[in-house]
Amino acid sequence: MKKYLRIAVVLISVATMISGFVQMIFPDFILGIIGGETIESNSHSFSIVGMFMLIFGSLLLHNTYSIKESPVTIFWCAIQKLGAAVAVSVGIYKGLFIMLAGAVAGFDLFSGILFLIYLKQVKKNA
Repeated sequence: MKKYLRIAVVLISVATMISGFVQMIFPDFILGIIGGETIESNSHSFSIVGMFMLIFGSLLLHNTYSIKESPVTIFWCAIQKLGAAVAVSVGIYKGLFIMLAGAVAGFDLFSGILFLIYLKQVKKNA
């Protein structure tokens, strides 16, 4: 089970890194996909969020390939994903994003829960 869980964590980390990088470099493109308004302040804020996605995805990937995995790192990466799910959901509720953004929120929610399961597995094997 841990092998498949680890593969999922690695894939989600890489996806987070790639999507964060794209969001950081091309925020208007991503905002357009999820129905966000592409004004300069939104684009700048979205770029910053993308940078943090890139950082957190990289952090968890690095942690996964470390000699000894850090449960603290896994925990905070899970919190980041759960927080992102809430933030996107609130954005949908407020009418800032279209319902398609719900797929992003759902993926982040799934990822955060999966990371917490992975955390439990890592602690059990420590």
